[in-house]
Amino acid sequence: MSDHDEAILAASARRPIVPLEKGKFYTYGTAGFRMKADLLEGISFRVGLLASLRSRKLNGQAIGVMVTASHNPAVDNGVKIVDPLGEMLEQDWERYATALVNATSDQHLVEVYNLLAAELKIDLTASAKVVYGRDTRPSGHKLVAALADGLTATKTEFVDFKILTTPQLHYLVRATNSEGTPLAYGKVSEVGYYEKLAEAFVRAIRGRKITGTLQVDCANGVGGPKLSEFLKHIPKDKVSFDVKVVNDDVLRPEVLNLDSGADFVKTKQRAPPNPKPQPGVRSCSLDGDADRLIYYWVDPETGFVMLDGDRISSLAASFIGDLVESAGLKDDLRIGVVQTAYANGASTNYITQHLKLPVICTPTGVKHLHHVAQGFDIGVYFEANGHGTVLFSPDAINAFKNKEPQSPAQKDALDTLAALADLINQTVGDAISDMLLVEVILAHKSWTLRDWALTYADLPNRLVRVEVSDKDRFKTTDAERRLLSPDGAQDEIDQAVKKYKDARSFARASGTENACRVYAEAATRTEANELADRVARIIERYGTL
Repeated sequence: MSDHDEAILAASARRPIVPLEKGKFYTYGTAGFRMKADLLEGISFRVGLLASLRSRKLNGQAIGVMVTASHNPAVDNGVKIVDPLGEMLEQDWERYATALVNATSDQHLVEVYNLLAAELKIDLTASAKVVYGRDTRPSGHKLVAALADGLTATKTEFVDFKILTTPQLHYLVRATNSEGTPLAYGKVSEVGYYEKLAEAFVRAIRGRKITGTLQVDCANGVGGPKLSEFLKHIPKDKVSFDVKVVNDDVLRPEVLNLDSGADFVKTKQRAPPNPKPQPGVRSCSLDGDADRLIYYWVDPETGFVMLDGDRISSLAASFIGDLVESAGLKDDLRIGVVQTAYANGASTNYITQHLKLPVICTPTGVKHLHHVAQGFDIGVYFEANGHGTVLFSPDAINAFKNKEPQSPAQKDALDTLAALADLINQTVGDAISDMLLVEVILAHKSWTLRDWALTYADLPNRLVRVEVSDKDRFKTTDAERRLLSPDGAQDEIDQAVKKYKDARSFARASGTENACRVYAEAATRTEANELADRVARIIERYGTL
């Protein structure tokens, strides 16, 4: 038995896995492993083993691990792996993670670890490096200690960056791997992240005025202290940016994501009750780990108005598209927008008909959107929940820097595009970075949130959760917009949709619970509700067959 094997055996005995009932398995999904925190200690240890294998497979490049459960309640937590460019774990490796975590004993774990190393031709004596961070959940401390045990047992070099937002960890992974190269992403430190964003923000604003106060609800999560820290890096003499940070209590775990945050605003379609909403105030909400963003305000006459991920996506695509045209690069660069089936039909029509940009629909999950967005020179992607970013290809970034401007207006457009490429966190959706992007665009256009909301009218829509006996019977195609099985269900949905104007509806199995989600939209609120109820009844019937 090798030193590695003995060290893993001994450490695994200290960090046992909690066995699940017969026939159930821990699975690595879009959010990594996410569940009640008291199930995660042994999983976190085993993720350390996988991260070390991943680093060795990729010639010692740094791999990231983030301990967070995002918008979930404080009793939950999660562990997910970040690849060298700050992107999500390569999809093939999700099954290796699942295999390693479900090993049934300490001895079996060592066997699976060695089998994976042999199958993937990994030299276990090569160097490996992992960087990690956690959000503000009390359980995070124990989980990173278990992770470190896995890294120590496999002789992996590691850096603990302590408490971070998820996007900061993604930034640090990419910065670590590009340090000292012509493509250096930024300084390898939390301060380096703030400096990069602040400097790009100043360049992108270019003396334009940001009007009024922005109130930012931080879901009582890690985004609160980090946003406050970032704001210290904006030079007051260059940009006047009045931000009021609210819901930033990270000392009481029980208030994390409670009646606040981007997920609350999106699902409840109302402003957080605390502080009491003030009519007319420009507001936005981050989620618990600061990778989602939703804007909104309370209109004195019409009430609550929300500007979600679809709105941010169309705003960014419109602004960047205009800049590319002004920069004289329209014929050189392909711009596209990536959405999921949950995107409001009105936003899709606005982007394709008005902005004349292509839209591609992918299955739900950021990893799918990110991958497709990489196919464009400038790929804008957001889920309706406010999670998204803009990706710029190396060709696009070179064009911004190297094209010779023929006029002051063209130079201004090129400089703004170059600044946006630094301002937008291209490794992953980043609520703080996306918020700065929105503020830059509103300042350039001299727009209020009302002006932004008037670009198009959302079709009324409704989302319904339907419990079923076996969610795995519901298989989809066409980017999750049509059901392949059970037989006959899609035909009935199609018949229901035909009865309403401007209508569409789809059903898909939940990724995390034994239920299906039904989405419906139509020309009026009443019709959208009726259609959602009809389709929910169809799913309910097929779900109990």
